[in-house]
Amino acid sequence: MSAQPRSQTPPSHPVGEGPDARLLTEAVTRLRRALRASIRTDYPWETLPMAQVELLQVLGEHSPARISDLAARQRLAPSTVSGLIGQMITTGLVAREVDPGDRRASVVTLTDAGRDQLTAWTTAHERRMDAALAALGDTERSAIALALPALFQLAEHLGEPEDGTTGTTAEPPSRP
Repeated sequence: MSAQPRSQTPPSHPVGEGPDARLLTEAVTRLRRALRASIRTDYPWETLPMAQVELLQVLGEHSPARISDLAARQRLAPSTVSGLIGQMITTGLVAREVDPGDRRASVVTLTDAGRDQLTAWTTAHERRMDAALAALGDTERSAIALALPALFQLAEHLGEPEDGTTGTTAEPPSRP
């Protein structure tokens, strides 16, 4: 599959003008959809919703964490995160404990089962991504590698509030 819709030609105008935003949005949407679908090839038993996978990823990097911190990192309502965490507690992926720094509050941690699930999901995901990247030519792989810092900067700018104050920093995720 080409990087752009077949009916589109590469834009001939400066970035930020014309259809670039639309094409980038379409490319990201297609990529996310393809990533979600392709994981089922190597990991067919996976039924975990992406919202829960994303919370496991955050907890893999920042654990223990309060619900409010998880909500801020994921840009979700605390009630949404609380509901997801409740489901994940039920399935044994995370545990809620008293915050040792403030005994009135609680924190969420990954359980061994949650860490194992995250590791299996990440391994399967990276295997699929490696295979897809290997199918590309050197030029396309180089273009993707060169674009990664700009994509993380773009994510950072999208995370900034409309009033221009600084949002959270978008950094390349570390591996669990």
